[in-house]
Amino acid sequence: MSLQFEIEANTGKARTGRLITAHGEVETPVFMPVGTLASVKGVPQDLLEELGIQILLGNTYHLYLRPGVQTVQQLGGLHRFMAWPRAILTDSGGFQVFSLNDLRKVSEEGVAFRSHLDGSSHLFTPESAMSAQIGLGADIIMAFDECTEYPAERARMQQSMELTLRWAARSKRYFEQHKEEVPWSGVRHAASGARQCNPTVGNRRPEAGSSQALFGIVQGGMDHGLRKESA
Repeated sequence: MSLQFEIEANTGKARTGRLITAHGEVETPVFMPVGTLASVKGVPQDLLEELGIQILLGNTYHLYLRPGVQTVQQLGGLHRFMAWPRAILTDSGGFQVFSLNDLRKVSEEGVAFRSHLDGSSHLFTPESAMSAQIGLGADIIMAFDECTEYPAERARMQQSMELTLRWAARSKRYFEQHKEEVPWSGVRHAASGARQCNPTVGNRRPEAGSSQALFGIVQGGMDHGLRKESA
């Protein structure tokens, strides 16, 4: 099982539901606190659990740079690294990379960029973004996309949206080939040489055969037609 979604009730276009992940259920709509560097700043971990927070957001770009995907993966993934027993979602790092402006260059292959920390050179591709997120081990991961700048001409928005679709296909292809390498599956991950156990996180143990869920991202700028085509 990667993820299940059940609609609980609806009124008009509004609805409530449940996301069922490998690390617990998430009631929707949901408030998802941002834990950029694997912690929610200013909020103790036990308070997050006491407040009933069901899912946290981690940032792939920042975790990739520090402490590094390999470190997190060798420690059993984000759930063990954070001592967080519930669901986690990671973004692909695309937005942060594209916010670097002069520090990055986009091509069909991916995005070459320099770290905002030390100026070191890196390359994010759909494949490397998937590899990083598989190594981090969140329940829900995002396809690598280009975040279109605003304002932009329609031709530019279409070009960007089409690039995102091609990157989405590459992301999905890599994910399908490597999804069993998530740290909590007990399968050896290519980035490390180490074999991880299937850890019990809090009182939850992912079910046998559980895997991450890959979400696509709608692009197309502010053009409704392009966004509909993207979806």
